[in-house]
Amino acid sequence: MIKMPDVLPAALPHFLSPLSGLVEQGGPVVLFLLVLSLAAAALIVAKLLQFLYLGVGRFGTARKALYLWLDGRPQEAKAMAASGKSVVADIMLKLVQGSARSDTRTDLLKEDVERICIQRINMLRAYLRPLDMIAQTAPLIGLLGTVLGMIEAFQAMQGAGAAVDPSVLAGGIWVALLTTAVGLSVAIPVSAIVGWFDSRIEAEQSEMEALVTAFFTGAIAERGAARIVALEASETRHAV
Repeated sequence: MIKMPDVLPAALPHFLSPLSGLVEQGGPVVLFLLVLSLAAAALIVAKLLQFLYLGVGRFGTARKALYLWLDGRPQEAKAMAASGKSVVADIMLKLVQGSARSDTRTDLLKEDVERICIQRINMLRAYLRPLDMIAQTAPLIGLLGTVLGMIEAFQAMQGAGAAVDPSVLAGGIWVALLTTAVGLSVAIPVSAIVGWFDSRIEAEQSEMEALVTAFFTGAIAERGAARIVALEASETRHAV
């Protein structure tokens, strides 16, 4: 049976040789772009782990807790929200706990929950700015490498005078264009992943806003219905 530690050292040169060839041909610009790609990969893994830990996209528990609250079962709603392992479930738990206190003002509770929602969204946006910067600067760095390579190629052509070898010039140009290709190869997937992260955060924010709105409008409607019932009962007693 082949052991994994024995396979990795044998397979490692096959993965590193293309990278070393790129660095050798593209120079320090390609090396810098490869370092940026490694940094982007580390940030992407960190964001995925953060989303998994915070339960991004898990809305079911919070919605069930909201239904229980609006159905007049606050204890069950609290237990349901407490069992959820997600950002929106935590928001729902704070809403239920705050409303359970007799001295809680609705406007102050709403402001406090909105503040917590903003904090959670800002936390989810952590490390997105560096990823976005990598996606924006990688093509520019690659283009800079291309411009420098073209300058070097034309300087060599000028130095050769009339004895210009077209194959040498063409070789210098394609090596110069290599840095742009590497820069785009780094930027395109990073930009797509940043867009996906943004879409998940926007969905999380929309769900928070919907839950908070439904919670307070449902509570207001419930109190309004209770006042109507009490008023009707009072009018019935007076009529009798």
